[in-house]
Amino acid sequence: MIPRYQRILFWGLAGGIFLMAAFLLRGCQQAHSRLAALTDTTPIAAPTTASTEDITLYLANDADASISPTTESLALPEEPAARARALLERLLAAYALPNSAHPLQSGPAVDDVFLLADPQPTRQPGLRPQPGQLAVINLRGSFVDNHPSGIQVEALTVQSIIGTLHAALPQITAIRFLVDGHPHDTLAGHADLLRTYPAADTAAKPIPPIQPQP
Repeated sequence: MIPRYQRILFWGLAGGIFLMAAFLLRGCQQAHSRLAALTDTTPIAAPTTASTEDITLYLANDADASISPTTESLALPEEPAARARALLERLLAAYALPNSAHPLQSGPAVDDVFLLADPQPTRQPGLRPQPGQLAVINLRGSFVDNHPSGIQVEALTVQSIIGTLHAALPQITAIRFLVDGHPHDTLAGHADLLRTYPAADTAAKPIPPIQPQP
């Protein structure tokens, strides 16, 4: 016959197990109810898709020091500054692809693009000055630090950027560069990043590389 104290101990343990199971079950139900309520009350934004459009990238070629316009279909933002940044990221990312004619290291290159009123609007004889925008391109320090050094390769990168922006955003009349939010003397020792470049078709009339004054 089972002693009385063992029966009491058995039923006490069984009751404790039952109460613990009930407590855990109740906790699971409450957690499930909170998650369901959160799901029901949180609005879910419908997915949006941007339509693609034909844009022109001005791609550099180190072999013959040329800039060639190439048409691609891309989905770009409508807001001009965001559009400029996305466009330049796509341009510079193309140089990190295998067999690139102007190889650059992969990774984020453009931190931001700011569009300001051009303080020196375009002037033509006999006509009123035409207002335009100054594009300030803030390059990432990592991109500049890893850019190949050389007069030609640096000039081609700058001309590629200028030509691409000019083709996509004709309201841009001038372009300046920053690096990590600050003025920087050169791209990698040669191409001047302190000057203001006129926006132009760099494939038709390449901009000669100008080194900073000593």
